[in-house]
Amino acid sequence: MDRHDDFREFVLARQQALMRTAYLLTGDAHLAEDLLQSVLIKVAGQWSKLSGGGNPEAYTRKALVNQYISWKRRPRPEAPSADLPERGASYDDAALQRIMLRKALAKLTPKQRAVIVLRFWEDLTEAQTAEALGCALGTVKSQAHHALSRLRALAPELAYLLNDPEIEEVAR
Repeated sequence: MDRHDDFREFVLARQQALMRTAYLLTGDAHLAEDLLQSVLIKVAGQWSKLSGGGNPEAYTRKALVNQYISWKRRPRPEAPSADLPERGASYDDAALQRIMLRKALAKLTPKQRAVIVLRFWEDLTEAQTAEALGCALGTVKSQAHHALSRLRALAPELAYLLNDPEIEEVAR
């Protein structure tokens, strides 16, 4: 099997998980696709080094976060609105909670959002999150603490979700 087949197998096996991470970072399906595509192009160029003993998934996840943070630093001419529609589709409570949470997540700094996504959605350990972000363990802890505090302030209606003792323990 050549390296192209190895890369193809990796993408097929991990595509959904990587797309989920990209979506949680960007909050937009189209931007997530663009983010993942641009990162996979870079990963393909490094594949011979990664497939020979590296950790391709960790490398790709770190590249996703770095590319996302890089994109957030550049001004975008057009930004999708996070406001709820005034009329139209009716939403159930779970859908409204997801919308409110997504809106609050969009107001976090890119690094805070990345920490929240990796720690709570991807369920990485603090050490794995620090490795993915290329930062110290203490930075992950402080970013998680500040991000959760900010989410509580931005979306007080979701406080019951964010005041879970397990979340508090993780953020310390």
